[in-house]
Amino acid sequence: MILAPLKDVLHVIASALLIPTIVILLLLLAAAAVELGGLLVEVLLERRRVKVDVAELLAAFQGKGAAAIREEIGQSRLPRRQKETLGELVGHSHLPAPSLRALARRLLDREERHYARITDRTDLVARLAPMFGLMGTLIPLGPGLIALGQGDTRALADSLLIAFDTTVAGLAAAGVAYSISRLRKRWYGDYLSILEALLVGLLEVFARGRGTEEEEKEPL
Repeated sequence: MILAPLKDVLHVIASALLIPTIVILLLLLAAAAVELGGLLVEVLLERRRVKVDVAELLAAFQGKGAAAIREEIGQSRLPRRQKETLGELVGHSHLPAPSLRALARRLLDREERHYARITDRTDLVARLAPMFGLMGTLIPLGPGLIALGQGDTRALADSLLIAFDTTVAGLAAAGVAYSISRLRKRWYGDYLSILEALLVGLLEVFARGRGTEEEEKEPL
């Protein structure tokens, strides 16, 4: 006697979740489409396929002052964010060496968090879309089976149509989001390694410059 009311409650809850599930699936599809558009913008505007010669750029920094280094950075083919980050380090080149190293670490951490936030969005879509797609598949099957037992083929067809559509929508959103995440993580990992090499190179240039100045100040 207790089981029947519990079953009715579960049925009501599951049926009530169908519309929110479909709405969330549509939002996830929209998010995947937006991220795909953002990816295209990155390819077209940020020139992601451009390869930067790190060794050549580090060689260009050697023996130069802050103003000359800033000019070299501005003329390079680095992405905008990398130029801004390196320019910020160059702008504080007067700081003591320990403070400058701490600033470089802080700048690199900031960039890592920035790129992690971007990839987290598509990672979230890639995880949630299959879950809600499965929910959208299972929820209509209950009424569909009841309709099959009653010989109502039209209701059964409607239930199966919703089930198949939500499955396709969930897999499509997850597939697009997963592909974008994989591509961006490969890109961003490369950019961060380049940025780290350039930051370390700048620290060495500044340290060498301080050493030269101290030698010049020493009496003969």
